[in-house]
Amino acid sequence: MRYVNPDPEPERATGLEPGGGVPPGETPPAESSMPEAGPRETHNPTKGWAKGPLTLIIALVVLVAAFLLGYALVLIF
Repeated sequence: MRYVNPDPEPERATGLEPGGGVPPGETPPAESSMPEAGPRETHNPTKGWAKGPLTLIIALVVLVAAFLLGYALVLIF
């Protein structure tokens, strides 16, 4: 893949001020017009929690909640 400078040279590009700035009213080139945008992504798998770790976390939360509820009931009565 060859490298293409995304910053055009001011003397070759229309609508650019010296130093590469864009004057008011001009529209800079969109990123989709750059050849290095990358290939189209057609396979994007979901990244979810596995069943084992999620079950373990839920069980741990339930055990801690039950312990705290039991501790609170012992303190009240």
